[in-house]
Amino acid sequence: MEPQLDPITDIFRTMHVTAFGLHRLEATAPWGVKQENQAEEKVTSSGKKTSPIDLAHFAMLSRGNCWLSVEGIPEPIPLTGGDCFLLARGTSIVLRDSPRTRPKWSFREIGAKANGNVAHYGGGGAPTTIVCGSFSFDRASLKPITQLLPSFILIEADQKSTLALHNAIQALASEMAEQAPGSEVVASRLAEVLFIQVLRTHIASGPERNKGWLRAVFDPQIGTALSAIHGRVNSPWTVESLAEAAGMSRSAFAARFKDLLGQTPLEYVTEWRMQKAMQLLEQRDKKLIDVARSVGYESDAAFSKAFKRVVGANPGEYVKRGI
Repeated sequence: MEPQLDPITDIFRTMHVTAFGLHRLEATAPWGVKQENQAEEKVTSSGKKTSPIDLAHFAMLSRGNCWLSVEGIPEPIPLTGGDCFLLARGTSIVLRDSPRTRPKWSFREIGAKANGNVAHYGGGGAPTTIVCGSFSFDRASLKPITQLLPSFILIEADQKSTLALHNAIQALASEMAEQAPGSEVVASRLAEVLFIQVLRTHIASGPERNKGWLRAVFDPQIGTALSAIHGRVNSPWTVESLAEAAGMSRSAFAARFKDLLGQTPLEYVTEWRMQKAMQLLEQRDKKLIDVARSVGYESDAAFSKAFKRVVGANPGEYVKRGI
């Protein structure tokens, strides 16, 4: 029997994350910066602007202390060296030396004032060092990431099981401090690792397992079926065969699956096949029939019909128009 693939690992493999706008903020009290709830765009090296939904932001303290105010959370959160947080686009925050300090600049404005990748800001008092940056995701990554990424994640320095995360944080902070040849590339790769480590730590913390897709993944029976789907996405899955994998009756399995995931088992199979297909199509080096067979279709016509139904465009239009 073939080993089954952990669905979370499959999502990590499928998603493509790019870090950009990395900079180090050297702040001295009093200081305050804000990240407002507004549409933002990333301009790629080719001059193409990404959709506003393609963004997330992170910051980590490598030295000092500060206060974090998050939209929707009534009280400000004290942060200390080693703390790290991740924001989905659209989440407003304020970082400052004191809850009483009024922020005068946005993270974007601070980044624009950076000399190289270092920005200095504040009144000359107690120092705080913050490493900041943003992430963009390719089209095939958006749905998988929304299954894992809440609007706000805080990972505290003293949280258990965070050694790998803190190693990534320290490596990124050191790389940005040294400015050796190739530092920009190395820092970008480390930031991508940091993104996955934050998500892993967040998932391992427990509470998120009781919500949405993750609740289904950690369900003993439905999670087994999801592992089977992700491990053999090209198999001719039926509700019966998935129920058998889960060790449940067909009717009980179908009802439990829809209750946890909000869609039928075969809708999930088709949607995930299309996610994998989008990833393959963006590589631009595979024939359509090979992509179709990789995700369980014997003909490119059947695959194209399913792709258009789920994605809203046929495979050729998807690649050409960059939908």
